Amino acid sequence: MPERKRVEAFVAAVVSGDHVGAIRDFYCEDASMQENATEPRRGRDVLMAHEAKALARLQRMHTHPARAVLVDGDRVVINWVFDATDQSGVTRRLEELAIQRWRGDRIIEERFFYDTATAWRVVEPG
Repeated sequence: MPERKRVEAFVAAVVSGDHVGAIRDFYCEDASMQENATEPRRGRDVLMAHEAKALARLQRMHTHPARAVLVDGDRVVINWVFDATDQSGVTRRLEELAIQRWRGDRIIEERFFYDTATAWRVVEPG
């Protein structure tokens, strides 16, 4: 079960833009991530490589401060909002809920839930 300060440190790392570092520093070696109902990705190295590849396709990724962070035992729920600017300068937004299960002070399992009909909608800069 994570301490609240540990979860807050994780959120701060993601908001700072260090997405790959957050995976390295806060996920178990055998962690998994799952997008909605797709097959989960497994293993911290796989998760880091996937994140790095996704970020490399972008001009910029902006992570808004978390809208809500709920901690209940080994379960954490975070309401994230991400603005991804592609190489052509178009910015798209994703709002999601990340539901995590922690093993001690690291994330062992994470699943993202978002509305695929509105995911990555274009937003105006600013």
